[in-house]
Amino acid sequence: MTVNQQIILDSRPQGEASEGNFRLVQAEVPALRDGEVLVRHHYLSLDPYMRGRMNDSKSYAASQPLGEVMIGGTVGEVVESRHPKFAAGDQVVGMGGWQEYSVVDGNAPGMLRKVDTTHVPLSHYLGAVGMPGVTAWYGLVKIIAPKAGETVVVSAATGAVGSAFGALAKARGLRVVGIAGGPEKCRYATEELGFDECIDYRVHGDVKSMSQALKQACPDGIDGYYENVGGYILDAVLLRTNAFARIAVCGMIAGYDGQPLPLQNPALILINRLKIEGFIVSEHMEVWPEALKELGTLVGSGKLRPRETVAQGLAAAPAAFLGLLKGKNFGKQLVKLV
Repeated sequence: MTVNQQIILDSRPQGEASEGNFRLVQAEVPALRDGEVLVRHHYLSLDPYMRGRMNDSKSYAASQPLGEVMIGGTVGEVVESRHPKFAAGDQVVGMGGWQEYSVVDGNAPGMLRKVDTTHVPLSHYLGAVGMPGVTAWYGLVKIIAPKAGETVVVSAATGAVGSAFGALAKARGLRVVGIAGGPEKCRYATEELGFDECIDYRVHGDVKSMSQALKQACPDGIDGYYENVGGYILDAVLLRTNAFARIAVCGMIAGYDGQPLPLQNPALILINRLKIEGFIVSEHMEVWPEALKELGTLVGSGKLRPRETVAQGLAAAPAAFLGLLKGKNFGKQLVKLV
């Protein structure tokens, strides 16, 4: 019998999430049926979207059910297979959740994908060359649709999505300005990721100060903005947008605890004829092959050097996740299971 450690959602957060909302349990790994694959997870992905799923409220995706394994991306190795497409030893990426093992239906479209770790480390398939990277690609290429020489801004600039956005934007000849928390993250953005400027939101903690910083960093205004945060940062960006600027709304991490995030000056949407579009990357599977190919090339060539923050062991996942929501991680937040 193989014992599988799992973390389930035990209760809904009331306001800010806490470790008490999760519970570590054990379950037996079931015997495989025809068409199924058993995967041992090496890394678990922690992502901001998971906070929204913890709420029992209307959203773009179904709420995480209570008493079930927390949703999450995983990479690992096939240990047993009863499906012709997969063999023991294959390196795979999937949505195995917060647990050490998962049994996957090998016929379910998009649930399990083999990956090549010759030039790209396995863990990067949860970040730069995975869902976060494709998320950055879609917002930039399909919504902002920039022209060479334009100025784009991204919040949460050194996270998994923001760092990929920066590399993709520089490859298109853009002026790229990031917003991140603290001098170390801002140095990483400019010195390793190639951002032209990075603004420390901890120094500029209100609309007026952030707007002035954006004015200095973006002397020609802002043509495209990639939104991960919301709140006063979005208000400040709107004040600096050019006519016909495009805004890709990926996340609103400032509002994940349930409080509304009102706009101070929505008239700017009309005044500057802004295009604002929210998107969910799983609804655009048709672009994944093209996006992953470009992202893999950027990582393989060293033009995108992703940082990772790695927590050790499944039991560390809740605390690491809560730290992610407060910006304590540097780059992609992972949990190492093997």
